[in-house]
Amino acid sequence: LGLGYRAKFIMESATKLKEMGGDDYLQELRKEKDPSVVQEALIEFCGIGRKVADCIALFSLDQTQAIPVDVHVWKIACRDYNARSSFKTKSVTPTVYRHIGDIFRDKFGSYAGWAHSLLFVAELPSFRSVLPTDILEEMDKFRELEKQEKKEASKPKKQDGSN
Repeated sequence: LGLGYRAKFIMESATKLKEMGGDDYLQELRKEKDPSVVQEALIEFCGIGRKVADCIALFSLDQTQAIPVDVHVWKIACRDYNARSSFKTKSVTPTVYRHIGDIFRDKFGSYAGWAHSLLFVAELPSFRSVLPTDILEEMDKFRELEKQEKKEASKPKKQDGSN
């Protein structure tokens, strides 16, 4: 089927899903009001992490408050919602993941997942031509700021001679 290393995960997940009740199990997840409960249920399947679980929840199980977080979404949150000030980490840790999701849920309410998706798509180069100029300028300024910060962080620290 051309699924590569994922073939094993898909086979194991299909077997587990059947054992758990198949469509009935998924329909119960669809009725769940708390997207974190759905996420926890889905990460029990082989090869499914938080982001993929939230993608499944949002796009297939009507969990409109599920926020799939990756480094791109984190950058959107830093640029547009000042998430940078909350964390000094360089990766999306479980704490950062939850915090970014909360930012989107607080800002966009019950359809936060769809708002996230629109913001994510707006970052794709193929959609730049339809964005307003002021948004494009803001995005470009943020990219330049990120480059400067990365450059500064990579410079060796100066020793001032004090102990």
